[in-house]
Amino acid sequence: MSQQQRAASHLLAFLPELDPHALAETLVAFANGDGGTIVLGYDERGRPSARVTPEDVEAVLREAAALTVPPVRAALENAGGDGTPQLIVRVPRSVDLHSLKDGRVFVRAAGENRPLTGDEIRNLSQSKSAGDYEAETVPGATLDDFDDEIVAEYIAKREMRTRRKIELAARDARHAAPLLKDIGALDVRGQPTVAGILLFGKNPQSFLPQSGVVFVKFPGVEPRGEGGRVGYGRREEINGPLARVVERAWQVILEEMRVGAIVKGLEREEVLEYPEFAVREALVNAVCHRDYRLRGRRIEVRKYADRLEVISPGGLAGYITLDNIIEEHFSRNPRLVQGLFQWGYIEELGLGIDRMIEDMVAAGHPAPKFNATAYSFTVILSNVRERRATQNITLMPPTTAEAGIALPPGLTVNERQARALQYVREHGRITNRDLQVLCPNVTPETLRLDLADLVDKGVLMRVGEKKGTYYILK
Repeated sequence: MSQQQRAASHLLAFLPELDPHALAETLVAFANGDGGTIVLGYDERGRPSARVTPEDVEAVLREAAALTVPPVRAALENAGGDGTPQLIVRVPRSVDLHSLKDGRVFVRAAGENRPLTGDEIRNLSQSKSAGDYEAETVPGATLDDFDDEIVAEYIAKREMRTRRKIELAARDARHAAPLLKDIGALDVRGQPTVAGILLFGKNPQSFLPQSGVVFVKFPGVEPRGEGGRVGYGRREEINGPLARVVERAWQVILEEMRVGAIVKGLEREEVLEYPEFAVREALVNAVCHRDYRLRGRRIEVRKYADRLEVISPGGLAGYITLDNIIEEHFSRNPRLVQGLFQWGYIEELGLGIDRMIEDMVAAGHPAPKFNATAYSFTVILSNVRERRATQNITLMPPTTAEAGIALPPGLTVNERQARALQYVREHGRITNRDLQVLCPNVTPETLRLDLADLVDKGVLMRVGEKKGTYYILK
């Protein structure tokens, strides 16, 4: 699929017109986040809106960059493959905090540029000022500390992901040095970086002992051993390059997960205690986004009788909060994220939390819980399967607890919202289309505003983007 046939996202934007102010806003939004690509002269449907020439784009790009503080660095490319120019602007992630000249700071969220509040700007500024730790070189490390087998595996997986052949004389670290520099595993002088050692090192923990995972299983619901004594049922320390850490940690968790069964028709189907994707996503997120500057603490996976906890050292990065964690995306370690994405451990950038929630709810579990402190972030998966209510529920006046769901004191809902809550209770989720079927004589925009109002009131949680959006109980 070509660039102009894709939907706008937190990594991709379309600017049909050469508007320097819109371009400047998008440059700032991408530079403050994980970077991105701007397609010029096309809309999201791939239709050219105006004839643009390289000279026109260069002029408007200079004008737009002059509207940003400090000026955003970007590269102009021609991505057209059939002789027709398709001009795109590549914006790298920046270590600086960028704004427009009027002081507004933007980030990219849900395919749009969003202005940050004062608190969000301060949080993002603190993250930027902390430096780019994964790009720092590792004292004492050399190219000989890279595992050639791991490098070759990464190259093979990257080729499968991108469907592009990488031409190398040999698939070892020395022959792949230009590629390793390009992805930030080596610096410009060929010295291994923190990201490089974590992704490709023979023994990353000899340089970064905090980079492993500790798995602990407790028999009950408290961090104690049998009979309430001090101890645990199983403890494993998992080390190695990050790809191996993810796989070995997953295998240990899989060994300890109970397996149930459901009957579909005449066939018996085994069901894991927790959805596989939800567990792997929680684990991969911890590995990708933990703060590797924090020494003395490793990622912890704690399995209790009623829940699984994945604890990642380091609080939420940048402007991310518990309130916006589903819609917003900001990577503390973008090189690690890209590395594991190319490896295949991340299915689609920026959509993991959405699907984690979706899979847990679809399996009959409560949605995951997230706890954040200044020095840690925890994902909690419950193995309790919620019983779906199937009985008919009488709609009550808006001043009561609609559809059997307790509302916060003082809040009321209208009849359409009551129908929506009833539907969520029965089916676990609702989409705009579902509500249109329930209320066929109401305009889609009114129904959209009804659902958005329930989100604002803290009753529903919005999951997904655009056509994939649905709502669950918060």
